[in-house]
Amino acid sequence: MAGQEVDGAIDRQSEQAAMRRGFILILSSPSGAGKTSLTKALKADKDAGLEVSVSVTTRPKRSNEIAGQDYDFIAVEDFQRLREHDDLLEWAEVHGNFYGTPLRPVEKHLAAGTDMIFDIDYQGTRQVRDKLGRDVVTVFILPPSMRELRSRLERRAQDSKETIERRLENARVEIERWGEYDYVIVNEDLDRSLAGMRAILTAERLRRDRQTGLPDFVDGLLAENAVG
Repeated sequence: MAGQEVDGAIDRQSEQAAMRRGFILILSSPSGAGKTSLTKALKADKDAGLEVSVSVTTRPKRSNEIAGQDYDFIAVEDFQRLREHDDLLEWAEVHGNFYGTPLRPVEKHLAAGTDMIFDIDYQGTRQVRDKLGRDVVTVFILPPSMRELRSRLERRAQDSKETIERRLENARVEIERWGEYDYVIVNEDLDRSLAGMRAILTAERLRRDRQTGLPDFVDGLLAENAVG
């Protein structure tokens, strides 16, 4: 009997996910604080059930990145064309390069009830929230200290000393935006931070307004004969 009840609950959740509109889970952080690592970990977790948004960028591909998976790497002229035709959900200039999220694939996933995860900065977050409102959940990832942030950037060995100093300067500007986000995680330990992200994801899916089958379910409960 207990097994049937669990199966029934899972079926109801699956039906509700199919009926409801998806939402966007946005992760932002200064460079080196961990949003990319957390995004990749959630992407690899099949139970998380998240579709990853692949952004376009005009910056060069790093040695550890895969085109079409980490980013779509495009020319500045192509980026400008997307922007001029209003085909970007959000866009920003970061460290002299352009980043953006194509609109049509995102809208297709949300309409199908698929939840998505975005790895974007505070400028992009503002744009997405302005356009999609209640479809957006935001999380800001903080480093445990500025000293540790510097250490992570240096260990990454991908940037020059001058670039690292510029990233640290920009990090202070980005960290000042933490109050614009729904949730904040201090990323001292990746596993604990990942557990926190999973908790946020579960809580947002359990919001009353996202459980579209609840009214009928409750009506059914109230109509039942409680006599055993």
